[in-house]
Amino acid sequence: QVQLVESGGGLVQPGGSLRLSCAASGSIFSLYTMAWYRQAPGKERELVAVITSGGNRNYADSVKGRFTISKDNAKNTVYLQMNDLKPEDTAVYYCYAAYSIRVSWGQGTQVTVSS
Repeated sequence: QVQLVESGGGLVQPGGSLRLSCAASGSIFSLYTMAWYRQAPGKERELVAVITSGGNRNYADSVKGRFTISKDNAKNTVYLQMNDLKPEDTAVYYCYAAYSIRVSWGQGTQVTVSS
């Protein structure tokens, strides 16, 4: 299993932008499907964006057109560029990695959108 470490969260005003990063250990990062999930207080964890080993991307309807997931296999890092942030985007964001039966989660990074 890979170890995942997220960074880039923080406090931002509505309409602002943040870029989350998730650095992964291991030598087969390029084979993993990577994703970002989020969990707001009192709500279940939900999928935000996913990118497969082949580079296919999918997004939750609530973030389409605002968020972009990407990865750099040379740096073993996946990113989530978040633009036009809204208060309802406030949550703890978790990085997720899956390959075959191997699944890993990061520790989470807080994103707060507030004026």
